Amino acid sequence: MSRTVWTVLGVIAAVVIAWILVDVLFSLLWFVGKLAIVAVVAVIVFFVLRGVFGGARGDRRELDR
Repeated sequence: MSRTVWTVLGVIAAVVIAWILVDVLFSLLWFVGKLAIVAVVAVIVFFVLRGVFGGARGDRRELDR
């Protein structure tokens, strides 16, 4: 009977540990996904602002090589 109790406790511990690991993994994946979306939006906003404010002056010069 002692072996059955330890088996049940082991299964419960495994489920709890798996639950925590999956929760951490999904939180990390959500953070990475949100970070990627923010990066894409920031690049779009950067180019829009550069086009709006940089294009009004009309002095786009290329660097001499």
